[in-house]
Amino acid sequence: LRELCEHHVSGQLKVAPEHVSDDVLTLMGKPENSIYQEFVKKYNKMNQKIHKDQYLVPYLMSSHPGSTLKEAVELAEYLRDLGYMPEQVQDFYPTPSTISTCMYYTGLDPRTMEKVYVPVNPHEKNMQRALIQYRRPENRKLVEEALVRAGRQDLIGFGPKCLIRPYDGRRTQKAENLKTQKGHIGNNGKNERGNQNQQSNGRQQKQHMGKKKTIRNVHKKR
Repeated sequence: LRELCEHHVSGQLKVAPEHVSDDVLTLMGKPENSIYQEFVKKYNKMNQKIHKDQYLVPYLMSSHPGSTLKEAVELAEYLRDLGYMPEQVQDFYPTPSTISTCMYYTGLDPRTMEKVYVPVNPHEKNMQRALIQYRRPENRKLVEEALVRAGRQDLIGFGPKCLIRPYDGRRTQKAENLKTQKGHIGNNGKNERGNQNQQSNGRQQKQHMGKKKTIRNVHKKR
């Protein structure tokens, strides 16, 4: 670990815990979450020992077989406590010759032949993905729907443990109205500038025509 931290990490080390739910990790064929947490502690301790400021960047996956909205919320809570929101999220995609793909198509764990929940509905997959990136404004509605379906309305509010705030229709409508007003102002400004440009072009054309007439008169006199 010392060799890794001293010579093979340039500020950030990408790791792939992929999930925090032990049930999902078991289906993935990975060790339980406590093993990863132990590695995190040792990694941070080693960086303190060698006086380096280095971080872990976890790679996470949504909608893996076995992951319900309950497990997706659990992952979102972990990210909240970690104070981290991943920029990219890998949604499970079936690939040939993997046990996870076998689960995806059969709904069974081939090792035990037990039934496995598989999120195949595109809307639910979007909700699970949105939960991992719950801070993004465009994901707010999906996150709220997911929390309500999972029975976790306690995570909607103003407390430090809440993922999102209650929906404020007045604030949203006010923002939309302001955006519309800005659009009208911008269009009016463009129209006024357009009219000014047309008037200016008209005056220039008249002046140009007047000069031509003057030149013709001079030639006639000669």
